Amino acid sequence: MSSATVAGHEVSTDHWIGGERVAGSERFEVITPIDGSVIAQVAAGGAHEADLAVAAAHAAAPGWAALGPVGRATLLTRLADLIDQNVERLAAVECADMAMLLESLRLRVIHRAAANFRNYAELAASYEERDWRSKGTWNRVQRMPAGPAAVITPWNAPFMLSTWKVAPALAAGCPVVLKPAEWSPLSCSLLADLTAQAGFPPGVFNVLQGTGEQAGAALVAHPMLRRISFTGSPETAREIGVAAARNLVPFTGELGGKGPLIVFEDADLDAAAAKAAGQYDDAGQVCLAGTRLLVQESVRDEFLERFHAAVDRHVLGDPRAPETTVSPLIHPEHLARVDGFVKRAVAAGDRLVRGGQPAGGLLYEPTLFEPRANDSEIVQREVFGPVLTFQTFADEAEAIALSNSTPYGLSGIVYTSSMGRADRVGRAVRAGVVWVNTFLVRDLTAPFGGIGISGLGREGGNYALDFYSDLKTLQILEGSVR
Repeated sequence: MSSATVAGHEVSTDHWIGGERVAGSERFEVITPIDGSVIAQVAAGGAHEADLAVAAAHAAAPGWAALGPVGRATLLTRLADLIDQNVERLAAVECADMAMLLESLRLRVIHRAAANFRNYAELAASYEERDWRSKGTWNRVQRMPAGPAAVITPWNAPFMLSTWKVAPALAAGCPVVLKPAEWSPLSCSLLADLTAQAGFPPGVFNVLQGTGEQAGAALVAHPMLRRISFTGSPETAREIGVAAARNLVPFTGELGGKGPLIVFEDADLDAAAAKAAGQYDDAGQVCLAGTRLLVQESVRDEFLERFHAAVDRHVLGDPRAPETTVSPLIHPEHLARVDGFVKRAVAAGDRLVRGGQPAGGLLYEPTLFEPRANDSEIVQREVFGPVLTFQTFADEAEAIALSNSTPYGLSGIVYTSSMGRADRVGRAVRAGVVWVNTFLVRDLTAPFGGIGISGLGREGGNYALDFYSDLKTLQILEGSVR
C-alpha cells in the first residue's frame, strides 16, 4: 500500500475499492497551497479502476439494501461518531491539502460532515411510507434503493462536501463510488479508512482517485451506474449530463454561483458590511458567496466606508495560523485563472477599487470592482476567488432586476429591517436559497440546489433520499388478501 505523511498523519494514496486498497499503475502529484510543495503522489485511475469500483458497488448493492434503513443507520451513526473523534487529523490533512482555514475546519466544517451522516441516518430510518385507499384498492408508496451511485465532488471543502452527497446515498441504500477532485483528494481517502473502521461491508463505499478527464469520464459513462451526483462547473456538468443521458441515469448537479448580496437603506449597515467583507473568506472559493454587492444609492458611501474598514482587518497568510482570515488559492492554475479575470476587467474599463494583485505564493489580495456595465464579464461570470463587484440601485425593482440579471441562480443574500421587503425580495430573487440578514445557515432537511446554470435537481432532506431511490406504488385489491 502506498501512503504519504501529510501534516504528521499517514494517508493512503491508493484507491479504495471493494474494501481494499488498489494501487494502479499511474500517479499524479498533489501540492499543498500553503507553500506549493508536493505532499503526495496519488493513484491515477482510468477505465479499468472505474470498472472495478462500479462492479464492487454493484456486488454490494443487494446486501446493503437488505439491511434496511434502520440497519444502515447504525453504521452511518457509527461513522459520524468516528468523524467527530478524528476531527484533528481530518482538519490537519484537509488544511494541508486545500488550505482552508484550520480553525474553521476544526471548529465547524468537519463536525458538519459528521452531522450529515447522523442526520440522514435518522431521516431515512424515520421515513413513513404514504398509505391511502382509492378505487377499491389499498396503496403504498415505497422507496427502493436505486443501486450504485457515482458521487463527484469539488476541491473546496472536499471532505464535508463529499459527505453532503455520500450520506443520503448510503442512507437510501445505494453503494457509492466517490471520485474526489484531483487537487485535494487526501481527506476523502481518510473517509474510506473510517468507513472500514465503522464496519461497512466491502464495496458499499469506494474511492476512485484520478483526473476528471480519465477517472471521472470513465466513471460517469459506466452502464451499471444508477445515479450520478456532481458538484462543480457548468461546463463539466454538461459533459456529465451527456454521459448520463446515454445510459438514462438520473443526474443532479450543484454548479457555479454568482450570488447577489443586496443591502437596502434600512439595513444594519455594520452587519451588512461585515458580512460583505466575509465573502473573501476561504479566498472566495465558495460557490454560495454573495460576490455581487448591490447597495441602495442612498447609503452607498456609508456602506463602503464600513466595508473597507472590515476588509482592512483581514489577514492574508498561512491557513494554520489562528490570525489568518484569508487563505491561499488552491492551485497555481487557479491563481492564474483568477488573475486573468482581474486583468481582463481592468482592460475592459471596469474600475478597480481595491486589490487586484497576487500577494505572494498562492495568496491574492481581496479585490473589488465597480463594473463599467452590468454585462461586464466580471459581473456575469463566476471568478471563484477573492473578487467582488459593487453596484448601486435606486429601489426594490432595480435591485431585483440586477439580482436576476446573470445566468446563475444558486444563492442570494438580503439585508433589510423590513419583514415585508424581506418577503417580497426573497420571493423575487431567482435562486435556490435566499438568506435574509444572515449567511450559510443551513437546515439539512431543506431543499438545496440551483436555478439556471447553477444546477439541476435538489439535494437536502427527503429530496436527496428520493433522488437516490426508485419510488414504487404497491396497489392491492381490498379484501383480496389477509
